[in-house]
Amino acid sequence: MYVGALTLDVLLGDVHSLKQKRSMVRPVVAELRRKFSVSVSEVGDHDLYRRAKIGVAVVAPTAAHARDQMDTCERFVAGRPELELLSARQRLFNEEED
Repeated sequence: MYVGALTLDVLLGDVHSLKQKRSMVRPVVAELRRKFSVSVSEVGDHDLYRRAKIGVAVVAPTAAHARDQMDTCERFVAGRPELELLSARQRLFNEEED
């Protein structure tokens, strides 16, 4: 069993309030969850209007499958016109690690 953790640092477009930020981030989080069956949440930069950190967790039987899922989620977010993906960090864990 492999667990993948993907952290996406995102710059939002024309946003001037935390309410507008939520209205942009929530649909992305919901779509990731629905389309790719992953666990996802906004995990950082809660007090900044134009920045968001989105965390994605994947559980897969092989390392390759976990990486593929994380890559697919990353491409999905990078393809959103209202967002700019600043960075993406992937980490992979397996059950043999302590």
